Amino acid sequence: MSKQTILVIEDERAIGELLTYNLKKEGFEVQLATDGQDGLRHAQTVLPDLIVLDLMLPVIEGLEVCRQLRAGARTRGIPVLILTARSEEIDEVVGFQMGADDYVTKPFKIKALIQRIKALLRRKTAVDASDEKVESHGIEIDRTQHRVLIDGEEAKLTPTEFRLLWTLLRQPGRAFTRQNLMEAAMGDDAYVLERTVDVHIKSLRQKIARHAVRIETVRGVGYRFYDGPPSDATPAKSDD
Repeated sequence: MSKQTILVIEDERAIGELLTYNLKKEGFEVQLATDGQDGLRHAQTVLPDLIVLDLMLPVIEGLEVCRQLRAGARTRGIPVLILTARSEEIDEVVGFQMGADDYVTKPFKIKALIQRIKALLRRKTAVDASDEKVESHGIEIDRTQHRVLIDGEEAKLTPTEFRLLWTLLRQPGRAFTRQNLMEAAMGDDAYVLERTVDVHIKSLRQKIARHAVRIETVRGVGYRFYDGPPSDATPAKSDD
């Protein structure tokens, strides 16, 4: 079985070497780039299984690297874990908006970081193996049959609600803007007020019953699907 490849885009030499050493110990093949431009080139050439991306990079900054990765047909499906000294919530939100799959701040514990990397790789493998099905915390979606099961019971969702739930569940933790969700659920040519998304989300929360808490409101941004322990979930609030 071939090794999975991790691309580390990090300009701090000590951190780059630390990540390279420990990821190799875990059995990964590791590629290291020290600026954004070189990182993009590596990503497009190597097509790694996952990218660890610093934000404060020379030549091309990390957020722009992430944006270009998500815009590229060959790289848009590669999981991206942002690693940065920035700890403000707005930076995290922007990172997810740009398409990051996870976000870790410096200083970090190497063992915890590696576990986050492995979790992202497991999630990617599951999606690759069954691209038409997604399951999380008792919610199952089958796009082929256009069917949603909530704790084993079928839920009757409208087509728009179905696409909204599919979009949120496919990228847990990512903060989607209302515009993102409108485009995903209704098409980018549809003329829909942002308020309409709130109405659909409210209805969707009611239909997924006790799991409604997992569709979190991100103030000033939109919504995301919470993928952590149930006790840590923030109660879903009305957007009226």
